[in-house]
This record gives sequence, C-alpha cells and structure tokens, in this order.
Amino acid sequence: MTGEKTPLWKSIADALTEDLAAGRYGPGDKLPTEADLSARFGVNRHTVRHALKDLSARGLVLSRRGAGVFVTQTPAEYPIGKRVRFHQNLRAAGRLPSRTSFLRETRAADATEATELQLTEGAQVHVSEGLSLADDVPMALYRSVFPAARLPGILDHLAELTSVTMALKACGVPDYTRAYTRLNATLASATQALHLQCREGTPLLRAVSVNIDAEGLPVEYGHTWFVGDRVTLSLDLEA
Repeated sequence: MTGEKTPLWKSIADALTEDLAAGRYGPGDKLPTEADLSARFGVNRHTVRHALKDLSARGLVLSRRGAGVFVTQTPAEYPIGKRVRFHQNLRAAGRLPSRTSFLRETRAADATEATELQLTEGAQVHVSEGLSLADDVPMALYRSVFPAARLPGILDHLAELTSVTMALKACGVPDYTRAYTRLNATLASATQALHLQCREGTPLLRAVSVNIDAEGLPVEYGHTWFVGDRVTLSLDLEA
C-alpha cells in the first residue's frame, strides 16, 4: 500500500529551494515568471503561486508588485552613530543605494517638530517623504523635516541631488552629526506595506532622530521605518 502523494506545489517548492541552496539563483536575483515555472513543471499558475507563497512564508523570496519574485537579500548592515550617511552606509555594505520621493511640501511645523528643530510653533518647515532602496529593493520609508528659514532651498536641492548630505552641502551645511536616535518596534500599516512591498503587520523598526550642524543647531528631524528583516542596525559609537 503506497503512502499519500506529495502535493504538486510542495514538490515545486522543494525543487526551487534546491535551486536556491545550489546557488542557481543568488540574493537579489529574479526568479522565472509564473508562466515559465508553469511550463517547467507542467502545472497551472495557481499551483506555482502556491509554491512561491510557501517560499515567501519561509523568507526565501520576496514578491514585488509588478516586478516579479526575487531571492531575499541578506540583511544590509546599517551602523547608527554620530555620522550616519544613508548612501555611504549601503555602499560600504556592497549595496547600491537609491531614493524615491513621493512628497515634498512646505507647511507649518507641529508642536513636536518645532521643539525638535528649536523653532517657534507654527514656523515653516520643509518636508520630504519617500522610499529608501538597496539594489532596487525597498528597505525603509523616511520622513525628513527641515527648518525652512535656515534651509530655504533644500527641497529643490533634494529633487536634484536625492542625497540629504549633498542637499545640505548645497544649502551651506558642509557637515552635520547625529544628536540622537531613538528606536522602537512597530507594525506596517496598509499604506506602509504597499510602499515597502511587504505584508500589512510586518515588523518594522522605527528610528526617530535629529541631526545638527557644526554650531549645534538642528538641521533635520527625521523618521525612518526600516523593514525588520532587510536591515541589521548596529550601534557604532565611533561613527
């Protein structure tokens, strides 16, 4: 008497897992399309989708809406210290950094922003929000708030340069350091999950920070929401 047959989706998942273990697809590589996998294994797309969902649940692959399914990257090392630089940190970890912005506006500061930036409540601030990526994989959402009177042209510089460091230099701030960073855990909301291409409720690590210039004046009040399994944050007391 024979035992129960292995479900087709599990057999496909096992075959793909073996491909990953053998190095046929490395971190960041895109897997074949559902159509190609269906042809390879002689099954319909629903069965392939079930297998890919299993790999995703085990953290082996990441599905990116409209782009495909990719082998999960190893977490990027991201040191937190006095001289935190997004692009430099990721390049040092062997990753290609990039940023996309979906909001740039000037508005009145709320009470917390005014306190952190040493402004009077209601003073104007420039706000930039967007997505930080490593090798085109979403790593974090960010919100940066800048004092408008001190940095009147920073939104234009950010649009042109994308790097906060370069934008601050263009505004006459050649160097800055981190005054503090506070970390706490949270869960991805529906809109955050959409941007970060993860599931709603995915663990995020939120960093709240203030950067200051050489004279000790705040130049940026920032929030960053990191996807928990895509980054390893480390405290660098010398950086």
